[in-house]
Amino acid sequence: MPTTIDTNLGSIIIESNVLASIAGISAMESYGIVGMASKNAADGIFQLLRFENLAKGIEVNVEEDHISIKLHVILEYGVRVSTVGENIIDRVRFNIEQMTGLVVDDVDVLVEGVRMD
Repeated sequence: MPTTIDTNLGSIIIESNVLASIAGISAMESYGIVGMASKNAADGIFQLLRFENLAKGIEVNVEEDHISIKLHVILEYGVRVSTVGENIIDRVRFNIEQMTGLVVDDVDVLVEGVRMD
């Protein structure tokens, strides 16, 4: 669902997939994250998404000027999950609020897997 920002010059409409892309790129800047995960509905198996498909691992819910985001991520083995999760939340919230001017209410990080290199 798109969100609309009304100004004195007109309206700005931001689609949910744009917010998901901003969130995905922001999350990928964090240390310890391997990538976004997408669930294969038939098998119940999570797969690592490529950079161009990051938005598929992100759920965005927009209500008026408030945004809730769920990120399904895969982390590197050996990192502290809570610290990486907090870094992802802070970075995603900051970037979306700075780029759009909208308020981010919730950012949930769901760790779907750990990858060993």
